[in-house]
Amino acid sequence: MINAAAAALPWEKLEDRNILVTGATGLIGGCLVDILMANRERSYHVFAAGRDEKRAHARFARYWHDERFHFIKFDVSEPLAGDAVFHYIIHAASNASPVFFAKSPVEIIKSNVYGTANLIDYGRNHGMERFLYVSSGEIYGQGTGEKAFTETDSGYVDCATPRACYPSSKRAAETLCVAYAEEYGVDAVIVRPSHTYGPHFTGSDNRVFCQFIRNVLRGEDIVMKSDGSQMRSWCYVADCALAMLYVLLNGERGNAYNIADTSSVFSIREMAETLAHQAGRKVVFAIPEDAEKKVFTKISYAVFATDKLEALGWKPLAGNWQQKLNTTIREEMDKTDLG
Repeated sequence: MINAAAAALPWEKLEDRNILVTGATGLIGGCLVDILMANRERSYHVFAAGRDEKRAHARFARYWHDERFHFIKFDVSEPLAGDAVFHYIIHAASNASPVFFAKSPVEIIKSNVYGTANLIDYGRNHGMERFLYVSSGEIYGQGTGEKAFTETDSGYVDCATPRACYPSSKRAAETLCVAYAEEYGVDAVIVRPSHTYGPHFTGSDNRVFCQFIRNVLRGEDIVMKSDGSQMRSWCYVADCALAMLYVLLNGERGNAYNIADTSSVFSIREMAETLAHQAGRKVVFAIPEDAEKKVFTKISYAVFATDKLEALGWKPLAGNWQQKLNTTIREEMDKTDLG
């Protein structure tokens, strides 16, 4: 995180500012907090928000008592109370784990739509300077052929399914951001991360890379429940969080930006086989249960163009995706709760 914190960004824009990060105990939100706290020249305050104080304390133990770090316990689906001024609000609170798409689709929609409205309304009344919404590459849905998505593209999403709770509410929240910008002059920007991997995922996270890494750490073969042919853009979590800061500080108001590592385009099966090879295991296939099939995405090709992001000055940190997977495994080996 030190390398990311040393990025050539206009850090002076954050001087003496308060930065609120929702979803701070999640994969991306937590990494963003780490980068902000790793900046040795920081003169700003970081407010990490989440619903679980115990998890937050464990995640941020090394600077829990730092005078410039603060934890706020709240659920973004409810209005934020108080009079604190948050100059920058980064809304990264949204469960991206497929298991919850089946169990809690209503809550996922609320965290995206209600959460966005609640935070922007609070910010409008309390000196907010910029709002960053963390959307998802899933908003593109299923495209046609094998073409990289640019920020102006739109593919098919079947809205009349519970699985659509995630991409549909992300789309609605994006529209809400630009509506606030148009009607009330809110300075809002949007990021659309691709499939993101890295350390510090939660025990309940059942995205494929989390499941594969748990298999490896338990000395098991990697279990796949599809043929793994789906092609994806991927991004290491530190690269993703750093990209968010480039958009926060350099992005153009009202614009959306894809986040992906263009050197990390590979299938889910390729990730599984790479991890299995590194661990001396093999990939095995299992028939998924009906409940699992309900949360499978039907998107076969999700590759993103990043020219717009790169024009802001962002580029991935050094190292290829295999090396970054190794880093993820090493950091996860120190954890005792694998879920």
